Amino acid sequence: MKKKIAVLANLKKNAPRWEGMPADQWDDLDSESTVNAIVNAIRSGGYEAEFFEGDLRLVEELGRYQPDICFNICESHFGDAREAQIPALLEMMRIPYTGSKVLTLALALDKPMTKRVLTYHDLPTPDFQSFERPDEPLSEGMQFPLFVKPSREGTGMGVSANSIVHNEKELRQQVAYVLEKYRQTVLVERYIEGREVTVGMVGNLIGPVARRLPQNLNAPRIQAGLRFFPPMEVDLKPFADSDVVYSNRLKVQLAEDLNYLCPAPLDDEMVDELNWLAAAVFRVCGCLDVARVDFRLDANDNWKPYILEVNPLPGLSPGISDIVIEAAADGISHSELVLMILHTAMKRYGMLD
Repeated sequence: MKKKIAVLANLKKNAPRWEGMPADQWDDLDSESTVNAIVNAIRSGGYEAEFFEGDLRLVEELGRYQPDICFNICESHFGDAREAQIPALLEMMRIPYTGSKVLTLALALDKPMTKRVLTYHDLPTPDFQSFERPDEPLSEGMQFPLFVKPSREGTGMGVSANSIVHNEKELRQQVAYVLEKYRQTVLVERYIEGREVTVGMVGNLIGPVARRLPQNLNAPRIQAGLRFFPPMEVDLKPFADSDVVYSNRLKVQLAEDLNYLCPAPLDDEMVDELNWLAAAVFRVCGCLDVARVDFRLDANDNWKPYILEVNPLPGLSPGISDIVIEAAADGISHSELVLMILHTAMKRYGMLD
């Protein structure tokens, strides 16, 4: 008998609307074409699969459907830990699901909190400060230029050329703008001039895994169990006069016009370093099955890599999402990537040998 897979997502077209809503409010959410591609990929693996909108109706609908496991890509709509809401519901219902669990999803959505965890483990991340008001004094040691962005948004939301600030006046203006538009604390971090690179991975660390780095940082088990895809770099040179950074406009409006360098032109030593750091982030944040870690390479410090954030719920839009492009560079199709994530989760739950 075929195993039943419920694909859980939040479609842009089903999202709530209200007057004065930011134009990019739901840029994190998925299109029907992405969800259909995931459903078809799972069916191609010999499973039964159906899509369900990730909302409170799931309690009744999953009760009727009785899935063996859920393929979860829900971003949800409201709340500080919105990406953790559907996994929490599934855990209450005792239904297995792909990807990271509640605590990791809540942590990773909160960029300042994630950076505190990284800093605690001495992992390289730009110096930072959280702002609740535009007039808060700048911490000692925070030097311009700085980078300003919302604390709990993805897909480059709130990020533009104006995010790079060079003095107190620009800082106050941009912090006030983000506070007003997104109604959340603002993350201000040291701006790392250089290259933006991302590393995707599928798998699980061989456990049991504590959320800490082992004393021996050369221990092979730091990376064991993960499959790293070739690192990807977005060629921002054509947009040097307009965007400078990997902005929301580039990620959404111009995604199909971008030149993705994958594998990124990096030497083997740098790729090894990025993979090691990505695995360390995966470990200390408690990721499962799949994740993507974003870096900036410092042009003023011998291309030293700095960790910007971890995404334990990376986009899976065919041909556009970063991890999909990375997998393709490794000879893995979109369908194969989806099944790889599904099988990784099923193995973790003891559903596969």
